[in-house]
Amino acid sequence: MKPFGVRGEYITLGQLVKMVGAADTGGEAKAYIAGAAIRVNGEPENRRGRKLRPGDVVELPGAGIYALTEWTDEEA
Repeated sequence: MKPFGVRGEYITLGQLVKMVGAADTGGEAKAYIAGAAIRVNGEPENRRGRKLRPGDVVELPGAGIYALTEWTDEEA
């Protein structure tokens, strides 16, 4: 499981998919989310606008499992 720091209150699933490198563009992220068996906190998820907050665990097939944390300046 890889930690991922969230700046601000939340990040969307589509943004996370792009930031971890599972997709390069918004269109690719949309297609990835539609076709992959993504799980958020153990539940299936396919909404790219899903708000993810620190404490959530996101499983991205082929890209890894991410534990969302609060952003720290050490991650910059």
